[in-house]
Amino acid sequence: MQNILEMRDISKQFPGILANDHVNFNLKKGEIHALLGENGAGKSTLMSILFGIYLPTSGQIFKNGEAIAIKNPNDANDLGIGMVHQHFKLVEVFSILDNIIMGVEPNKAGFLKRDLAREEIEKICKQYDLWVDLDSKIQDVSVNMQQRTEILKMLYRHNEILIFDEPTAVLTPQEITQLMQTMKNLRKEGKSIIFITHKLDEIMEVCDRVTVLRRGKVIGTVDTKDTSKEDLSKMMVGRDVIFNIEKKAKKVGDIVLEVNDLTVVSPRTKKNVVDNVSFRVREGEIVCIAGVDGNGQSELGQVLSGLIKADSGQIILNKTDITHKSIRFRNDNGMSHIPEDRHKHGLVLADSLANNLALKKYHLEPFQKHGFIQKKPIIDLAKQLIENFDVRSGEGYKSRMATLSGGNQQKAIIAREINKDSSLLLSIQTVRGLDVGAVEFSHNKIIEERDKGKAVLLISFELDEVMNVSDRILVMHDGQIVKNVMAKDIDIEELGLYMAGSKKDIVYPDKLSTPQSKKDKKEA
Repeated sequence: MQNILEMRDISKQFPGILANDHVNFNLKKGEIHALLGENGAGKSTLMSILFGIYLPTSGQIFKNGEAIAIKNPNDANDLGIGMVHQHFKLVEVFSILDNIIMGVEPNKAGFLKRDLAREEIEKICKQYDLWVDLDSKIQDVSVNMQQRTEILKMLYRHNEILIFDEPTAVLTPQEITQLMQTMKNLRKEGKSIIFITHKLDEIMEVCDRVTVLRRGKVIGTVDTKDTSKEDLSKMMVGRDVIFNIEKKAKKVGDIVLEVNDLTVVSPRTKKNVVDNVSFRVREGEIVCIAGVDGNGQSELGQVLSGLIKADSGQIILNKTDITHKSIRFRNDNGMSHIPEDRHKHGLVLADSLANNLALKKYHLEPFQKHGFIQKKPIIDLAKQLIENFDVRSGEGYKSRMATLSGGNQQKAIIAREINKDSSLLLSIQTVRGLDVGAVEFSHNKIIEERDKGKAVLLISFELDEVMNVSDRILVMHDGQIVKNVMAKDIDIEELGLYMAGSKKDIVYPDKLSTPQSKKDKKEA
C-alpha cells in the first residue's frame, strides 16, 4: 500500500514544553494506524497539527506525495481530513442533522435544502451501518449517538483520512464492539484511519500498524501482527507493566456509607433511573458498581456526591444523614469524589493547575487565613502532588488546566481526591483516558487507600477494572442492584449475564441470599 499521508520532521513548541520533537509519521491508504503513547506524549498535539488546530513550529506535511499547507480545520476538511475529538464538538440544542451539515449546508438561491442533506445522510447511514435519529437534539441522545454524529460529519464531507482521538473512552463495552466494526467497515470502503488510544486490546483487534510516542518523540512503528500488548506497553512507558494487580486480603471494618431505598426519577422520562437501591460500603473494602452504561450508575454517582437530589431514600456517611446536605458538607465530612465528567464537574479549565489541586481545601487553613487565600501553601501542595502523581504540564503548577492533556487532567483530579483526609473515596470512571502505566499507578493508589482503612466505591464500565480492583461487586441493571457478590466468586461471563439483565437475584444489603422483612432490610 502506498502512503496517503506523511508528516515529516514535525516539531511543536509550547511555553515550557516541546510537545512534538521532530516526529515522522506516515499513513498508508486503506489502513488503520494506531498512535499510542503515555498521557502527554504528544499524540493529540500531532493530530491537532494535522487537522489545522495548531500550526507546527517546524516540519512539513505531504498528501499523496505533494506538500500541503493546513492553516485551519477548514483547510483540513478541504483536503479530505476529518477528526472526531475526544471531547465532541457538537451544538447540544441543535438536531443531529443540523450538526452534521453545519458549515457545509446545501442551499439553492440562499435557501437551506435540508431534504437533500437528509437523503444523502440516510444513504451514508445505510452504507456504513451507522443509524441515528436525525431529528433528535444532541442534548437528548446518548454519548454513542453523539459519537456517531461526529463520524457522520466526516463522511458527509467525504473525508478520506479519519482521525479518532480516544473514541472509546466514553463508550460501554457493547458500544466499543460496534465502533470497532464501524472502523473495519470504513477501512473496507478504502478510508484511512488514525486511531489514538491507550487501550491495547483495541489496537490488537483492529489496527494494522502502531506508532509509539514517548515524551514527544517517536519510539518506533511496528506491525500489529508482529508485536504483543506487553511489547507495546514497554515501548510506551519504558518499563514492564503489570496488568493483573496483586491485592492482599483485608478484613473489613465498620460501615462508612449506608444507602437505603434510594430512588431518583428522570426529569425527562419520569421513570426511576435509580430504583429503590440499598447497599453498604465498609472500611477496608473496594466495592465496584458494574453494569452497562445507562442503567442508573451515573445518576447514582451524582446523587451520592450531591450533584443531583434524591427523590426518596437515605444516604448516611459516617453515621450522619447527608441526603440533603450540600456538596461542600460532603467534601468536608469524609467524602472524596472523582467525577465521571472531569470538565463539567472536576476542574476549572481556565484556572491554574495549582488552584485546581487546592479546590477542595482552599477554604481551610493553612490555605486561607482570615478569609484571604494563602498562595504559598497552595503552591507547596501543588508541587508535592505533581511530583507524587507524575502530573505533566508545560509550566508546572502555573499551567492553565485547559493546556494539560486529558490524561494528565484526570491524574490531577485523582491526586487531589486521594490526598484528602477522607473516609470514603467515590470514584466514577477513574481511569478514563489514562495510559496503561497511569492505570497501573492509579489502581495501586486506590488499593493503598483501601489498605489504610478507607472505604472505596467505584463506578466503572471497564470490565477489566471491575474484575481486577474490586473486593465486592454490585451489578446494576435497569436502575436496580441485581447482584451482590465477592469478586473472587464470579467470572466475566456470568457478570455479563447480570449486566445484560439475563440473570437477576433478589439482593439485600450485605446479604447474598437470605430474604428479610422491610424493617430488617433497612437495618442490614
